[in-house]
Amino acid sequence: MVGRGRFITFEGIDGAGKSSQIEAAVTHLRRLGHPVVHTREPGGTAIGERLRDLLLHQPMHLETEAMLMFAARREHLETLILPALARGEWVVSDRFTDATYAYQVGGRGLDRCRFEVLERWVHAGFQPDLTLLFDIEPAIAAERLAGAGSAPDRFEREQVDFFARVRKAYLERAGEAGGRIRVIDASAPVAVIRERVMAAVDLR
Repeated sequence: MVGRGRFITFEGIDGAGKSSQIEAAVTHLRRLGHPVVHTREPGGTAIGERLRDLLLHQPMHLETEAMLMFAARREHLETLILPALARGEWVVSDRFTDATYAYQVGGRGLDRCRFEVLERWVHAGFQPDLTLLFDIEPAIAAERLAGAGSAPDRFEREQVDFFARVRKAYLERAGEAGGRIRVIDASAPVAVIRERVMAAVDLR
């Protein structure tokens, strides 16, 4: 009988530098012999990617934004994440529900009770096995984004004070997560960060 796979998520404010570390972690896990599904939120499915385009580029009411995030997540869970885990595969995702808490509750001011209703509805009792939170000062992250050279989406165009609220919410969530969320100093040298990421995923 195949055992359940593991679900690992990467989180952090825009510009924290998690993308390259996700790629390295996926490569590392595959070298260890694990079948790995690499995905992202919002997105990960055909419907999710269409919702992603709306969420990143179209202005909308805050509650619409939150509900679309969870709609994409429900589809993601049912069509990709849960089936892969049942097959014994590892799923590595760029963002999950911690991001909705940080961005919509912390950054935008969504009522926490509404967030909790949506979280219970969409994935009651289900959380990642491990979440790596890349923590960095918003001003440093903004400098990185400015030097990226790509057109920013509507989240990336937010001001530093918005990302300060998002960061605070992420750290609050980490404090409530009972050890599931491991905070990584994203201002450390890239090689040091990579060592810490590999050590964390190896423990899983």
